[in-house]
Amino acid sequence: MPTGVRPWGGPVGSSARCYGERAMSAQPPATGRGLWRSLWVWALLVWLAMVALAAGVLQHQRTQTLNSQSREVALLATALADAIERGLQGAEGGLRALDAQRARRSAEQDEATALRQGADLIHLVRTLWVFDASGQPRAGSDATPAPDFRTFAPALAQLPPDGAALSRPYSDPTTHDNLVALAVPLRTERTGVAAGWLVGAVGEPELLGAFNARTLDPHDRVAVYRNDGVRLAQVHLNTPAGDEADRARRLAQDAGPLQRVATDGSDRLFAQRQVARYGVTVRVSRDLAVVLAEWQAAAALSAAALLLLLAVMLAALALAQHAERRRAQAQQTLQARLARVGRLESLGTLAGGVAHDFNNVLGAIVGFGEMAQDAAEPGSRQRRHLDKLMQAADRGRAMVERVLAFSRGGAQSTAVFELEPVVHEAVQAARASLHDGAAFALDAPADGVRVRGDASQLYEALINLCRNAVQASPPHGRVQVTIARRQLDASTVLSHGALAAGRYATVAVADQGRGVPADAMERLFEPFFTTRAEHGGSGLGLAMVHGVVGEAGGAIDVQNLPGSGACFTLYLPETVLPMPAAQAAPDVMPRGQGQRIAVVDDEPALAQLAQEALQGLGYQAQAFTDPLAALQAVRNAQPPFDAVVTDEVMPALTGTQLIESLRPDFPHLPVLLVSGYGGAMLASRAAAAGATGVLSKPVRRAELAVALRSALR
Repeated sequence: MPTGVRPWGGPVGSSARCYGERAMSAQPPATGRGLWRSLWVWALLVWLAMVALAAGVLQHQRTQTLNSQSREVALLATALADAIERGLQGAEGGLRALDAQRARRSAEQDEATALRQGADLIHLVRTLWVFDASGQPRAGSDATPAPDFRTFAPALAQLPPDGAALSRPYSDPTTHDNLVALAVPLRTERTGVAAGWLVGAVGEPELLGAFNARTLDPHDRVAVYRNDGVRLAQVHLNTPAGDEADRARRLAQDAGPLQRVATDGSDRLFAQRQVARYGVTVRVSRDLAVVLAEWQAAAALSAAALLLLLAVMLAALALAQHAERRRAQAQQTLQARLARVGRLESLGTLAGGVAHDFNNVLGAIVGFGEMAQDAAEPGSRQRRHLDKLMQAADRGRAMVERVLAFSRGGAQSTAVFELEPVVHEAVQAARASLHDGAAFALDAPADGVRVRGDASQLYEALINLCRNAVQASPPHGRVQVTIARRQLDASTVLSHGALAAGRYATVAVADQGRGVPADAMERLFEPFFTTRAEHGGSGLGLAMVHGVVGEAGGAIDVQNLPGSGACFTLYLPETVLPMPAAQAAPDVMPRGQGQRIAVVDDEPALAQLAQEALQGLGYQAQAFTDPLAALQAVRNAQPPFDAVVTDEVMPALTGTQLIESLRPDFPHLPVLLVSGYGGAMLASRAAAAGATGVLSKPVRRAELAVALRSALR
């Protein structure tokens, strides 16, 4: 919305005198006082008409401004509530999936190790604990103190098996971050009494998601409450940086009732939405004085103009009309942003569907390619051609995985990894974009720095930055890439994001071009905004970079260098968590002992491929392209099938529905679910349905052999 209108005016005394002189000179001598009286009456009538017109326009302007701002606040509250609900659903799904895997956990793996692995995999969750039936923490993923058992609502002792509860906010004594704990009951086999609870800690930034200074008006206030009035999180962008720590402490200690705000007689507009599943209310409010500041200025100018002179009043009316045009432009800008978000969501959906279908094509290429490799003579020309074919299929598989990661929009897997090797690999890949005379310079003094996130997504983001820097640099310019550690002692606001105090790993990419224009700085990371449309720019590269850094909990700082060029600095939270141990591939591919395997896939080529691959591995495989026929065949098979391998996306019956239909009659039958388009939510659904494991398309023969051996054990 417009933040203000500059009033204008000038000396009016001379104009009044001239107008009066002209009127007097035009007055016929014979008219006398009657004509003057008529002139005053007409002047009064014109003035009253202008007053009525100005009053009507100003009232319409005020109503439109309030309606527009109310709709914007309501849309923001709805979007924030949806984001919080999706985040909590993802965290709850991860907790329930982790609970479902407890029964299948090997005896050698203790509970603390399983919790650490779960904390690395579950999105939004920082720390995990297991509470026993008495409410005492039994194990944790790290040394962070557990939340108080008594602060959850609803009370954990009264929580149903499918319920979830949230704790009061509390402060992490190590990082001083505000945390909220999410608890779900542990699964019980025979009784309805909870055997304990699985609890995960969610940080305030993760709970609020991507809603930061770039998505909120500077005078917005956002607060998240439990239904009992306890405030879980808040954002107030006008809070001074020095008061941020005090605000955080007040938030952590706040247990008072929810502040009621009314629209009548209040100084703020507000909207609230409920997330019924978790007993949470999201409230967004905006300062009414700021919303109406422009309108009040226009009204004051109009009133002054009406009292001084008719000409000044007309100028004030024009100013009010100008303000109306600016309000309409602001509303159109908001609608354009919503349209861009819709286009991006549509693009993600389209990309996911195309990637799913392409995975089926890749599955046939990989599977039949492996069979052709087995039949080819080692060292022959045919074998070399097949090896090249498989390498191309692997590259296609990696490309599809990146497309799927983009389309899932938050379902990416996270892990701890070293930053320097990823940067080195991205720089090497970007060298192919160099034009004549350009060069890269890499400075990496921060050896061994580790971050937590999606390494493949960060790799793609760095390639985008490096290629943009190459395009912006002159023919003989240089692109400088620097890795460093930064310690922030206080909350810091960057050009495109805000960071809390802590340790960060930074990756800076600097070019020697002309820098970022001032008018493009604000829209730099908006989807579909590009300054290189004539060179084929899509406007998605920097938007993808911003999304990857935001998912990792970081921010971006863009600065124009004193000489020339621009520097993009990515801030990523540094972690001290250990890197996951690499899993060694088996020396010999596991083989079957004649077990009967049912293969279900609606693609005939993939069903035939899986059947032949399993037969080559020593199994008796039977393929089905109709899931309903496969269900009936498994139920009536004599001797029975030893395992089932099924696709997820099929007509008439999905893979998870097939598993649910089999479980009442075959509770211990191993079932492997195969999908080319999924993520954390699919893993949660598969675990709830009773799947033994989940494999991603295209499936290599070795992966299938290892998964079957593990399932049949």
